[in-house]
Amino acid sequence: MPVTRLTNLLCDEHIDYVTIPHSISYTAQETAASAHIPGIEFAKTVIVKIDGKLAMAVLPAQYKIHLDLLKQEAEAKRVKLACEDDFRGLFPGCETGAMPPFGNLYGMDVYVENSLLDDVEIAFNAGSHTELIKLLYEDYRKLVQPKVARFTALH
Repeated sequence: MPVTRLTNLLCDEHIDYVTIPHSISYTAQETAASAHIPGIEFAKTVIVKIDGKLAMAVLPAQYKIHLDLLKQEAEAKRVKLACEDDFRGLFPGCETGAMPPFGNLYGMDVYVENSLLDDVEIAFNAGSHTELIKLLYEDYRKLVQPKVARFTALH
């Protein structure tokens, strides 16, 4: 079942969405394949530290984050990947590594790779390794108000 905090927000804001169950998977590429969604259309959430503050970087499953590009886009002095111990307890109701890209629910800035703007819909983990949520990208943008940036390259 998707994380309650997220589904409550979607319902309160009258956002249409679908949940898609899939075989258990732990990587974004596996999840996209299991749910029959092209990797370019599945958004993975990577937790980073930007000048010591946790933030979400949201990018297509098949892309790799470039920390130097994100550092430049965020006008930061230091950007690094967060380790699981840095954020393990910050996402109640979510399995580690399956948090949805809604930093606004957790007091975190969100950076979205600009290539995701090309998609009409966005699909992402729903808080578990067996279910995802799909909704219109425009609805996601309105709810999250992410900072759009270029910080990736293909895997």
